[in-house]
Amino acid sequence: MVWTYWRTGQLTMLTQTSETALRALVFLLVSKAEEPVPPARIAQHINTSPSYTAKVTTALVKADILRAHRGMKGGVTLSRPPETITLLDVVEACQGKVLGDFCQDFDRMELVCAFHRAMAELHEAIITILKRWTLADLVQKPFPSAEIRHHVQCTMELTLIDDEDAPE
Repeated sequence: MVWTYWRTGQLTMLTQTSETALRALVFLLVSKAEEPVPPARIAQHINTSPSYTAKVTTALVKADILRAHRGMKGGVTLSRPPETITLLDVVEACQGKVLGDFCQDFDRMELVCAFHRAMAELHEAIITILKRWTLADLVQKPFPSAEIRHHVQCTMELTLIDDEDAPE
Protein backbone atom coordinates (compact mmCIF):
# COMPACT_ATOMS: atom_id res chain seq x y z
CA MET A 1 0.00 0.00 0.00
CA VAL A 2 1.44 3.35 -0.98
CA TRP A 3 0.77 6.29 1.32
CA THR A 4 1.06 9.56 -0.56
CA TYR A 5 0.41 13.24 -0.11
CA TRP A 6 -2.36 14.32 -2.44
CA ARG A 7 -5.15 16.84 -2.76
CA THR A 8 -4.93 18.59 0.63
CA GLY A 9 -1.33 17.80 1.48
CA GLN A 10 -2.51 15.13 3.89
CA LEU A 11 -1.42 11.52 3.92
CA THR A 12 -3.72 9.26 1.90
CA MET A 13 -3.72 5.50 1.36
CA LEU A 14 -5.08 5.41 -2.17
CA THR A 15 -3.48 6.95 -5.21
CA GLN A 16 -5.34 9.47 -7.34
CA THR A 17 -5.72 6.74 -9.95
CA SER A 18 -7.45 4.38 -7.50
CA GLU A 19 -9.82 7.11 -6.32
CA THR A 20 -10.58 8.12 -9.91
CA ALA A 21 -11.28 4.48 -10.80
CA LEU A 22 -13.66 4.11 -7.86
CA ARG A 23 -15.46 7.34 -8.77
CA ALA A 24 -15.77 6.20 -12.40
CA LEU A 25 -17.15 2.81 -11.37
CA VAL A 26 -19.63 4.36 -8.93
CA PHE A 27 -20.74 6.75 -11.69
CA LEU A 28 -21.34 3.84 -14.08
CA LEU A 29 -23.50 2.12 -11.50
CA VAL A 30 -25.38 5.22 -10.30
CA SER A 31 -26.11 6.38 -13.86
CA LYS A 32 -27.67 2.99 -14.65
CA ALA A 33 -26.54 3.39 -18.26
CA GLU A 34 -27.90 0.62 -20.46
CA GLU A 35 -25.34 1.20 -23.20
CA PRO A 36 -21.55 1.55 -23.06
CA VAL A 37 -20.39 4.87 -21.61
CA PRO A 38 -17.46 6.65 -23.29
CA PRO A 39 -14.59 7.61 -20.96
CA ALA A 40 -15.07 11.26 -22.01
CA ARG A 41 -18.61 11.19 -20.60
CA ILE A 42 -17.38 9.58 -17.39
CA ALA A 43 -14.68 12.26 -17.13
CA GLN A 44 -17.30 14.99 -17.42
CA HIS A 45 -19.28 13.55 -14.51
CA ILE A 46 -16.34 12.84 -12.20
CA ASN A 47 -14.55 16.08 -13.06
CA THR A 48 -11.33 14.64 -14.47
CA SER A 49 -9.64 14.99 -17.84
CA PRO A 50 -10.84 12.71 -20.63
CA SER A 51 -7.30 11.44 -21.34
CA TYR A 52 -6.67 10.58 -17.68
CA THR A 53 -10.06 8.86 -17.42
CA ALA A 54 -9.25 6.85 -20.57
CA LYS A 55 -5.97 5.74 -18.95
CA VAL A 56 -7.82 4.68 -15.79
CA THR A 57 -10.55 2.82 -17.68
CA THR A 58 -7.88 1.02 -19.74
CA ALA A 59 -6.31 -0.27 -16.50
CA LEU A 60 -9.76 -1.45 -15.37
CA VAL A 61 -10.33 -3.22 -18.71
CA LYS A 62 -6.97 -5.00 -18.39
CA ALA A 63 -8.00 -6.15 -14.90
CA ASP A 64 -11.33 -7.50 -16.22
CA ILE A 65 -13.33 -5.01 -14.15
CA LEU A 66 -14.61 -3.16 -17.21
CA ARG A 67 -15.34 -4.36 -20.74
CA ALA A 68 -14.43 -2.09 -23.66
CA HIS A 69 -16.86 -1.71 -26.57
CA ARG A 70 -15.62 -0.31 -29.88
CA GLY A 71 -17.45 1.64 -32.54
CA MET A 72 -19.75 4.64 -32.80
CA LYS A 73 -21.57 3.74 -29.61
CA GLY A 74 -18.42 2.52 -27.92
CA GLY A 75 -17.42 2.95 -24.33
CA VAL A 76 -17.14 0.80 -21.24
CA THR A 77 -19.45 -1.34 -19.13
CA LEU A 78 -18.84 -3.46 -16.06
CA SER A 79 -17.47 -6.86 -17.07
CA ARG A 80 -19.05 -8.62 -14.11
CA PRO A 81 -21.64 -8.00 -11.40
CA PRO A 82 -20.75 -5.25 -8.88
CA GLU A 83 -21.11 -7.75 -6.01
CA THR A 84 -18.06 -9.59 -7.34
CA ILE A 85 -15.78 -6.57 -7.75
CA THR A 86 -13.95 -5.77 -4.52
CA LEU A 87 -12.13 -2.61 -3.59
CA LEU A 88 -8.99 -4.76 -3.54
CA ASP A 89 -9.60 -5.64 -7.22
CA VAL A 90 -9.81 -1.94 -8.10
CA VAL A 91 -6.85 -0.84 -5.98
CA GLU A 92 -4.61 -3.59 -7.34
CA ALA A 93 -5.68 -2.77 -10.91
CA CYS A 94 -4.56 0.82 -10.35
CA GLN A 95 -1.71 0.61 -7.84
CA GLY A 96 -0.42 -2.92 -8.24
CA LYS A 97 -0.41 -5.66 -5.64
CA VAL A 98 -0.77 -4.42 -2.06
CA LEU A 99 2.46 -5.51 -0.41
CA GLY A 100 3.61 -5.14 3.15
CA ASP A 101 6.74 -3.01 3.21
CA PHE A 102 8.54 -4.05 6.36
CA CYS A 103 11.40 -6.27 7.52
CA GLN A 104 12.20 -9.42 5.57
CA ASP A 105 9.27 -11.84 5.42
CA PHE A 106 9.43 -14.49 8.13
CA ASP A 107 6.90 -17.16 9.15
CA ARG A 108 7.42 -17.09 12.91
CA MET A 109 6.02 -13.73 13.97
CA GLU A 110 7.06 -14.19 17.62
CA LEU A 111 10.70 -13.91 16.52
CA VAL A 112 10.51 -10.70 14.50
CA CYS A 113 10.73 -7.13 15.78
CA ALA A 114 7.66 -5.27 17.07
CA PHE A 115 7.61 -2.98 14.01
CA HIS A 116 7.46 -6.02 11.71
CA ARG A 117 4.53 -7.47 13.67
CA ALA A 118 2.68 -4.13 13.67
CA MET A 119 3.14 -3.72 9.91
CA ALA A 120 2.09 -7.32 9.24
CA GLU A 121 -1.12 -6.70 11.22
CA LEU A 122 -1.74 -3.46 9.34
CA HIS A 123 -1.22 -5.20 5.99
CA GLU A 124 -3.60 -8.00 6.94
CA ALA A 125 -6.26 -5.49 8.07
CA ILE A 126 -5.99 -3.47 4.85
CA ILE A 127 -6.30 -6.57 2.66
CA THR A 128 -9.22 -7.91 4.72
CA ILE A 129 -11.18 -4.65 4.50
CA LEU A 130 -10.48 -4.07 0.80
CA LYS A 131 -11.62 -7.65 0.07
CA ARG A 132 -14.80 -7.25 2.14
CA TRP A 133 -16.12 -4.07 0.44
CA THR A 134 -17.54 -4.35 -3.09
CA LEU A 135 -18.82 -1.90 -5.67
CA ALA A 136 -22.33 -3.03 -4.76
CA ASP A 137 -21.66 -1.90 -1.18
CA LEU A 138 -20.45 1.52 -2.33
CA VAL A 139 -23.48 2.05 -4.54
CA GLN A 140 -25.88 1.34 -1.68
CA LYS A 141 -24.92 4.78 -0.28
CA PRO A 142 -22.80 6.59 -2.88
CA PHE A 143 -23.38 10.07 -1.44
CA PRO A 144 -23.55 11.66 2.00
CA SER A 145 -27.03 12.05 3.48
CA ALA A 146 -28.98 15.05 2.18
CA GLU A 147 -28.71 16.87 5.52
CA ILE A 148 -24.91 17.07 5.27
CA ARG A 149 -24.36 16.81 1.50
CA HIS A 150 -23.56 20.51 1.11
CA HIS A 151 -21.35 20.65 4.21
CA VAL A 152 -18.82 17.91 3.49
CA GLN A 153 -16.38 17.33 0.68
CA CYS A 154 -16.96 13.76 -0.46
CA THR A 155 -14.34 11.91 -2.50
CA MET A 156 -17.12 10.13 -4.39
CA GLU A 157 -18.80 13.39 -5.38
CA LEU A 158 -20.07 13.32 -8.95
CA THR A 159 -20.82 16.43 -10.93
CA LEU A 160 -23.77 17.08 -13.22
CA ILE A 161 -26.09 14.99 -11.06
CA ASP A 162 -28.90 17.04 -9.52
CA ASP A 163 -29.60 16.70 -5.79
CA GLU A 164 -33.00 15.23 -6.60
CA ASP A 165 -31.26 12.50 -8.65
CA ALA A 166 -28.81 11.64 -5.88
CA PRO A 167 -29.81 8.68 -3.73
CA GLU A 168 -30.43 9.37 -0.04
